[in-house]
Amino acid sequence: MSGRTSLAPGAAEALAKLKAGNERFAAGKPECVALTARVAELASGQSPFAIVLGCSDSRVPVETIFDQVPGNVFVVRVAGNYLTDDGLGSIEYSVAMLKSKLILVLGHSSCGAVSAAVTYLKDGMAQPGHIQDLVTAIAPAARAARGLHGDWLANAVLENVKRNVEAMTKRSHIVSAAVKAGSLHVAGGIYDLHTGLVEVIA
Repeated sequence: MSGRTSLAPGAAEALAKLKAGNERFAAGKPECVALTARVAELASGQSPFAIVLGCSDSRVPVETIFDQVPGNVFVVRVAGNYLTDDGLGSIEYSVAMLKSKLILVLGHSSCGAVSAAVTYLKDGMAQPGHIQDLVTAIAPAARAARGLHGDWLANAVLENVKRNVEAMTKRSHIVSAAVKAGSLHVAGGIYDLHTGLVEVIA
């Protein structure tokens, strides 16, 4: 997991904790142990240092890949890791009430939702039911990535993350005010299903 530096102190510490945990996970050396005592500690409240907007994909269990115990990460998940109104409300709650220092929009390699958006643009194949709503929401990022050098799907995954990082501050006064005050940082990352590592890209 690599990325930029010179963040606000709280955000830099939060990102460093996620980085260290991801490196432990990828190396097969997690520190998480029996959590019964931790559950009891959290009964009276929570103070997660980071918020992660991740994909629903079962191969990307957020707390696991960052080797974090319950209470450390406030997780919002939807297929394709894009920002919905309900998701944004949850994120705003963690920023405003729980004082989280970092928001990480986490995409991943070979994302099925992004792949469906790419396929939809290629041949117009729609998905059944509300699955198409996911595809429609992600399609603008896939469209913007068409024609770029390299693999269309990988570029679309990256573009989708970047757009949702940008949407955090554009769509939320709570998030933008915290970023402006220096108490919050918004970043993006890509989780590699093959290596287990997260690369910070925005």
